[in-house]
Amino acid sequence: MKRKFSSEQKTSYTLEEATLRLERYCAYQERSHKEVRQKLKELKMIPEAVDHIILHLLQYNYLNETRFATAFARGKFRQKKWGKQRIVLELKRRDISAYNIKKALEEISATDYNTAFHTLAEKRWKQLASEKNAQHKKRKFVTYLQYRGWELSWIWEKYNDLTS
Repeated sequence: MKRKFSSEQKTSYTLEEATLRLERYCAYQERSHKEVRQKLKELKMIPEAVDHIILHLLQYNYLNETRFATAFARGKFRQKKWGKQRIVLELKRRDISAYNIKKALEEISATDYNTAFHTLAEKRWKQLASEKNAQHKKRKFVTYLQYRGWELSWIWEKYNDLTS
């Protein structure tokens, strides 16, 4: 008769095993301190071990909040075309310091930011060309750009340019 095992066979890890797992976890992609703490919590590590492992990751540069914030901001701006407001919101959700958020936003050049906004706004306007109801079109246009974190003053200015 075969014995069934749960998907989670190992329930505890030694300090060395957990440290190695977290080194690989952080080497795979940039991680925030909050993500690392959550991962250690999932591994059921005691608070003293969590602090020890995080200190180790910081000492050996596996974990770096500034590097995480700048990589996050660059990636979300370039790949998902997020505006600065959305990037700031998401970094705050990850408990990133105000200093590192400021550093991350400096990674985005003003010309790239401006170009990305206008390109995205015009693309969305073309997508809404078949919308007959002017109020629906306006609402969809504004909420689309606002959800992605673009400044409301820019959105209204662009909307007025496109409608005139």
